[in-house]
Amino acid sequence: MKLDDLENIQFSDKSRLSFDHDLSRLNWFNIGGKTKIFLFANSLKDLSLFLKKYNNREKIFVLGAGSNTLFDDETYEGVIIKLGKNFNNISKLNNDLIISGSSCLDKKLSEFAMENHIEGFEFLSCIPGSIGGGIRMNAGCYGREFKDIIVSVQAIDFTGKVLTIPTSDINFNYRSTNLPKDLIYLSGTFKGKLSKKDIIKKKIDELKNKKEFAQPLRVKTSGSTFKNPVDQTNKKVWELIKESIDISEVNKMFGDAKLSEKHCNFLINKEKASSKDMKNLINFIKENVYKKTKVNLELEIVLTS
Repeated sequence: MKLDDLENIQFSDKSRLSFDHDLSRLNWFNIGGKTKIFLFANSLKDLSLFLKKYNNREKIFVLGAGSNTLFDDETYEGVIIKLGKNFNNISKLNNDLIISGSSCLDKKLSEFAMENHIEGFEFLSCIPGSIGGGIRMNAGCYGREFKDIIVSVQAIDFTGKVLTIPTSDINFNYRSTNLPKDLIYLSGTFKGKLSKKDIIKKKIDELKNKKEFAQPLRVKTSGSTFKNPVDQTNKKVWELIKESIDISEVNKMFGDAKLSEKHCNFLINKEKASSKDMKNLINFIKENVYKKTKVNLELEIVLTS
């Protein structure tokens, strides 16, 4: 693929284009090779300019906080796009309506809602991702999901066309939606309900304490690896893993790719695990859970290659 035309793009808002960009520092696993093209887009104008010039010639992957992504060790043959500061804004539209840029962290939106006395966003304080990623996968925890608060989505497709999608046109499922794959989310409009700040803060603190007790923190992990198999069994995925394999034995088998002893649906890069190590561990877990329980596990993290 010729890149001369891309190298000569003149951005107006300090967006940056680079080549053979290291991906390992851009995700929570700290795993990955390079991407052929990397775009840090600071504005909708620059993003649209690039998409029209790029013209869908190879793959496009939009990277949010990098909290649920496993990059391949080999070069990504396409473009990785990361959205910058102009996609990180939050504002209140009226008493209980908020619009948030897609690169804003979930916990930042939760804090903004609390400061403005808007209830319903507390669960976001425990999701380590960005708004765009949360929309794409209908992220959630502790009984709440994005579908419970979102009103509409603003997006741009890979051809550079901007559109607004009301939630009435979106089918939300467990950790998925029917939204097209060729969309880059720009922002979301969300609705809560008015409440008292101290009540909201208490709920946030309770959820954070619950997370601190149950999940590994401050390690190289991408959060929940597999979706809970809601249509196949009433058991949680961590229960299926625990009854299907000996965690201490498995943690000797795949180099620095490990299962968390605290929560076995969390995989950890102990030090220098490769993508191959992590994928081998993932496949081992899937195969052994199926042998033991006949349940097919689906990934919640995103694999790129």
